[in-house]
Amino acid sequence: MRQSIIHIALVVKDYDEAIDFYVNKLNVDLIEDTFQPEQNKRWVVVSPPGANGVTLLLARASNPEQGEFIGNQAGGRVFLFLSTDDFWRDYHRMVADGINFMREPSEADYGTVAVFEDLYGNLWDLLQLNPDHPMAMRT
Repeated sequence: MRQSIIHIALVVKDYDEAIDFYVNKLNVDLIEDTFQPEQNKRWVVVSPPGANGVTLLLARASNPEQGEFIGNQAGGRVFLFLSTDDFWRDYHRMVADGINFMREPSEADYGTVAVFEDLYGNLWDLLQLNPDHPMAMRT
């Protein structure tokens, strides 16, 4: 049997501002943006360039309860992990594009990492895994 997780829903306040941030600041690709009139919502999918795994579904909060989770989907913990093949290239580009890093780059047993926040305050790791890390072969 083969299964995989294909989307992670990320609750956002507004589709267009989220697309602008992820595409123009994080440099991800817009895979799909389809209006679904029967539900009055859009199906917006983004993915890092060259990725062939999990994508982000940018899901606009549709009620006040969902809105409470915008920017805090993981209770203040790092929520998403952006793996790269060149940490310093991406780190310097992101800083130049105004991305706010909450924790400066550091070396860890598993690789190079820094924590940044998205436009709503969700925390992300930018990380380059060491070649011998078990997940390095999968990214």
